[in-house]
Amino acid sequence: MDLTPARGTRDLLPSTVAVRDHVLARITEVYRRYGYQRIETPALENIERLRGRDGGENQKLIYEVLRRGLEPTVAADTPLSDLVDLGLRFDLTVPLSRFYGANRASLPQPFRSFQFGPVWRAERPARGRYRQFNQCDIDILGEPSVLAEVELIEATSAALAAAGIEGTTVRVSDRRFLSAVAEHSGAPTESWDGLFIALDKLDKIGWDGVRKELADRVGLAAQVIDRLAETITSVQGLDAAKLADQLAGALPNLGDEVLSDLSITAEGLPDGVSWEFDPTLVRGMGYYTGQIFEITHPASGGSVAGGGRYDKLIGRFLGTDVAACGFSIGFERIVDLLAVAPEREAVAVLYESDTPLTTVLEVARTLRADGRSVSPVRRSGKFGAQLGRLTEWGFTSFVHLRADATEPGEERRLGDKAP
Repeated sequence: MDLTPARGTRDLLPSTVAVRDHVLARITEVYRRYGYQRIETPALENIERLRGRDGGENQKLIYEVLRRGLEPTVAADTPLSDLVDLGLRFDLTVPLSRFYGANRASLPQPFRSFQFGPVWRAERPARGRYRQFNQCDIDILGEPSVLAEVELIEATSAALAAAGIEGTTVRVSDRRFLSAVAEHSGAPTESWDGLFIALDKLDKIGWDGVRKELADRVGLAAQVIDRLAETITSVQGLDAAKLADQLAGALPNLGDEVLSDLSITAEGLPDGVSWEFDPTLVRGMGYYTGQIFEITHPASGGSVAGGGRYDKLIGRFLGTDVAACGFSIGFERIVDLLAVAPEREAVAVLYESDTPLTTVLEVARTLRADGRSVSPVRRSGKFGAQLGRLTEWGFTSFVHLRADATEPGEERRLGDKAP
């Protein structure tokens, strides 16, 4: 029998889980300090919610669940939609929008949400990318101003630093800016979704690849593509202090509200948060309506966090639009960057086979009283070899409980000479 986990998934050993628990604890501590309240949503959602066009490329990666009660065989011409009614969530934002629509009356306004949990995407596995992985999201719902953007960027940067991820850079753009670029370039409105999807691949396939995709798949004329590339290139590497003036000069059709929002975000971020305006940043989700952002780290092959404003998504469930903005940490990627288990005090109570179990339990309880992790472990094999195994398992010290002793022996650090 094959005991390996399904492709794109993995088993996690205790040492790995210890790192993950440590990272999550540091992140949680920061997010609570910023006022975010943790919620939980189901892994399964109705398939109609997940298939909405705002899911972008990820809606093609949904794990769909067959309806209960189907016959063992179905007619060959049966549409797939007749067989599926549920799907595994591909992110935490769509479930949050449904959650908020259902529970808005009992939530504080604005609502600061914190979520942590697994999501699933049927994509090709790669380093740092799995078919099942955890997301760690914060969102502010009901705050229309860029106070939300600034607070989200600040809190996420602080959370990453607390977890041990230093030297990050925040990349900021705006979907309204991208729309203005598309309009200024003469691209037909109906081509914008495809244009943005192609532009989102710029860091992977370069301008030659993007140009080919815009021509072959999106159907844009050469002069439109040239103007698009020229406009984007002209606003790369802008001075943050003069961002609004420089963008206004390059894009006369860019609204004053967009310029003001970007300026306030730049001015509102605290010292120590390194950021840049990136006109090539798109983000794959179709539900973004305003500012979008990612955080990068030199040791990561991609972003370690990303998010943006999505003011129209909750309206799908409420019938009324709600201002919304969120940031998601790529939990798997930052854990891979750290990959060092935090130090912990773990004591092994080594007991001989003829030691009364009541004595073993009492000694363990006494040692746990100061908050340390304590595990009774039966003596077996050569003493030195067993101490080596305890070290491999993460124990830091031990006491040897002999059958004829009324008190345990002196607590010893693992690595000390055995008695």
